[in-house]
Amino acid sequence: MKSIKTEAEAADGGGGGSKQNVNKAGSGSYGYGGYLETSKAERAMWLMKCPPLVSRCLGASPSSDPSRPVAKVIVSIDPLNNSDNSSSDDSPPQFTMELAATEAGNIPRCFAMDMSKDFIPMSVFSDTPQGKICVEGKILNKFDMRPHKQSMELYGKICRERTQKYMVKTRQIQVIDNDSGAHMRPMPGLFTFSSSSGPVEKKKAPAKATETKRTRRDRGEMEEIVFKLFERQPNWSLRNLIQETDQPEQFLKDILKDLCVYNNKGTNQGTYELKPEYRKAGD
Repeated sequence: MKSIKTEAEAADGGGGGSKQNVNKAGSGSYGYGGYLETSKAERAMWLMKCPPLVSRCLGASPSSDPSRPVAKVIVSIDPLNNSDNSSSDDSPPQFTMELAATEAGNIPRCFAMDMSKDFIPMSVFSDTPQGKICVEGKILNKFDMRPHKQSMELYGKICRERTQKYMVKTRQIQVIDNDSGAHMRPMPGLFTFSSSSGPVEKKKAPAKATETKRTRRDRGEMEEIVFKLFERQPNWSLRNLIQETDQPEQFLKDILKDLCVYNNKGTNQGTYELKPEYRKAGD
């Protein structure tokens, strides 16, 4: 919550300027009882909306001569239409900005400035690290910049280059000749992880035989093989059966589901044995 009151300068011979006492409720960056300098409050100023390209050019003043102007504004008035009978809206002045020569290279130097007076009242403020706040002026005219017809070709070239730059894809699709996919599969020991506490010796991964795709046998033939294996010993684990038969795991499970019983507990826990009816038949 703010309360502002105006105080006239009481100094002898002082005039033309005024200060406003600004009291802020709560702590602020300027403290309590700060003054707002309003001696320049009525100074007319222009507000210009420009592209980032122009903003960077205006902000980069020449290092050799900082006082050298970076741009100039040309005001064009038609004296034939500027008569007492015609209104100012019929023949408004034309504003053009020309940028000074810069080291940037291909930058349009000529821009048209479209003036607009239909905007809300605005003022320009400034502050200092010491906490002084000043009103630098009020906005009289607002301008929107656009490329001038003289620089339209160069500006269009810059826009096309910028569009082509953003259209370049960082990710590309490539055709792989070897489509087996084995070379794309991460192999054991390819990635190593080390802790940040100190160097750790790399442990070689044990050599592992290359897996080959198992081919299914005929179901009747596989059942005969399973019966012969259970004649050798009454209990088998799934892992040992896969090693003996060299068959796909799921295919072997389907056969064992029909012929065998899985032991969930007891001394033979985790193994398969033939169902009673097949044991009798086997005997």
